[in-house]
Amino acid sequence: MAFEFVGKLIEKTDIVQVNERFKKREFVLFEERMAGSYPIQNHVKFQLTQDKCDLIDAFQLQEDVKVSFNISGRKWEKDGKVSYFTNLEAWRIERPQVMAPQSNMTAAAPVGGNVPPPPPPPVQSVNTGAAGASDMEDDLPF
Repeated sequence: MAFEFVGKLIEKTDIVQVNERFKKREFVLFEERMAGSYPIQNHVKFQLTQDKCDLIDAFQLQEDVKVSFNISGRKWEKDGKVSYFTNLEAWRIERPQVMAPQSNMTAAAPVGGNVPPPPPPPVQSVNTGAAGASDMEDDLPF
């Protein structure tokens, strides 16, 4: 599921080359809103990776931006201690059209409004042959 967040760009870091195959860059957005009579202030850090690291270059500090992002998490173990990390992986940054008065973090609405998604493709039968081996290649990512 993709999310969106609108806020003021208050910090952007330099690109960090973690190793020869991986680079990342972080930036922080600030948003302030009222929840009843209480002000809510959020400082939200996002991460850009690989070819997305340059997306933030087109924006200046204190500029309002809209970020489309995914949430990713992973487990890490060291010396018998388990830690969990969550990243907000930005994949698109743009100037907002209109800032909504409610919370600035929402699930992205489907393009086309209330149009239902297309039906799934028909299921194809698999020829298992005499030995039970599939003629179709397994394309699942796990």
